[in-house]
Amino acid sequence: MNADWFLIFTLITVVSSDFYNSKYNCFNVQPLLENDRILLSYTKCFLDQGPCTPDAKDFNKVIPEALETTCGKCSPKQKLVIKTVIKAVISRHPDAWDQLTEKYDKDKKYKDSFDKFLA
Repeated sequence: MNADWFLIFTLITVVSSDFYNSKYNCFNVQPLLENDRILLSYTKCFLDQGPCTPDAKDFNKVIPEALETTCGKCSPKQKLVIKTVIKAVISRHPDAWDQLTEKYDKDKKYKDSFDKFLA
């Protein structure tokens, strides 16, 4: 019986590691969308220009991989949240968006795939 439980646990671990932390499936994006100060504080964190909340620190760690894989480890809910926030930054703070793309995709290597992801 112990071997069976070990196998089940291992399978669950492998399957769940295919996605980023599931706690962010329930991330409340509304404060970011409703308050430019909060939205800009996240972008400043990502640009290493300001302090980071614990959530922003977690997001900041996965940005390079998420960009490289076009959010390949994001759950469907996480993809929706990311698209919503990025579209808000692009429309309300284009200068911040330009800085972010310069930092994370200076050579525009991921631009086409990321534009498709946002569409």
